[in-house]
Amino acid sequence: MIARATIAVALVAMLAACASPRQQQITRERRAATEFLERQGSVGDPGRVAAAGFAFAKMAREDGQWTAFRAYAADDAVIHGENGLIPAQPWLASMDDPEEPVAWGPNAVWSSCDGTLAATFGRFIEPEGMVGSYVSIWELQRDNSYKYTYDLGVPDDPQPAPRPELDIPEGAIVVPGLTSVEGRIADCAEAVPLSPDVPVPAGASADTKRADDATLEWTWLHGADGTRTVVVNWLRDGEWQEAVRLVAPAGSEAGE
Repeated sequence: MIARATIAVALVAMLAACASPRQQQITRERRAATEFLERQGSVGDPGRVAAAGFAFAKMAREDGQWTAFRAYAADDAVIHGENGLIPAQPWLASMDDPEEPVAWGPNAVWSSCDGTLAATFGRFIEPEGMVGSYVSIWELQRDNSYKYTYDLGVPDDPQPAPRPELDIPEGAIVVPGLTSVEGRIADCAEAVPLSPDVPVPAGASADTKRADDATLEWTWLHGADGTRTVVVNWLRDGEWQEAVRLVAPAGSEAGE
């Protein structure tokens, strides 16, 4: 058996040696391309972003709200508060976890073509019952994980009417509904058209950041009156489109 295996290995080596230089070059290029893609792992994948969002929310339930916010925050992450952007890591370091966390989950994900930047839109509910929407911006990290770099939450105004309590028979088995998440990836383009400017009101502060391949970008704005806004644009069907816009009127603040 050993002798046969040795002969087989020798035959493979001989065949490889007989391959033309061109064939050997093609083989090397294919191997190099495969290894590069495996190392990068940075092709747009909304599912991975959604999974990070759900894992973030799960950690908040199990280990504490601000503990989770610390763990999933990028080094330069900011939270958009009533008075402007708050550097997340220093602020979160002083925060104690509440007894009961806010519950949330993403409903939609938009990713750049190269996967370096993504945005999620979702819904949250506070322990007291207040509900609202949020937008989080996610960046691909060096270790190929996703962490949020920006977060804005806005309570609904007006709040929806409370749901009537259901009279569930004793011993009934209740199956929670499945959460549906819509994931989209921006166009992959060698030449990206110039993106539109987001209008900035007089007296407002703002900044725009882009994915490495410039196929998705987001802009935050903080108005002179305290209005907070985040706008996400992406390249789709050969043109720039608005993916999501979330506006928090002055005086509105998600639960903390």
